Amino acid sequence: QVRLVESGGGWVQPGGSLRLSCVVSGNIFSLGTMGWYRQAPGKERELVARRPLYGSPWYADSVKGRFTSQKDAAKNTLYLQMNDLKPEDTAVYYCNSDPANRDYWGQGTQVTVSS
Repeated sequence: QVRLVESGGGWVQPGGSLRLSCVVSGNIFSLGTMGWYRQAPGKERELVARRPLYGSPWYADSVKGRFTSQKDAAKNTLYLQMNDLKPEDTAVYYCNSDPANRDYWGQGTQVTVSS
């Protein structure tokens, strides 16, 4: 059974950086395209980055140029490098396949951007 565990969140001031990790129990390639999602208070969960098995990654306009998705297949780990963070990036961040599989949602990792 697939299990996804996110980590790396925390509090950071505007303009700061964080790197999130998503460890996949099992072969990361078996999930196909992977995605990073986030859910801010009072808002629906949204996809912010897509990492396909092949081809270029995709980013939501709100994070383009600031976030980068990377994958280390040897470690079955997906990363999200987040730079120039803004208060509006405050949310719980999750990884999942894309499209998302409801059985794969983990606890997520909280990112808080404030001064």
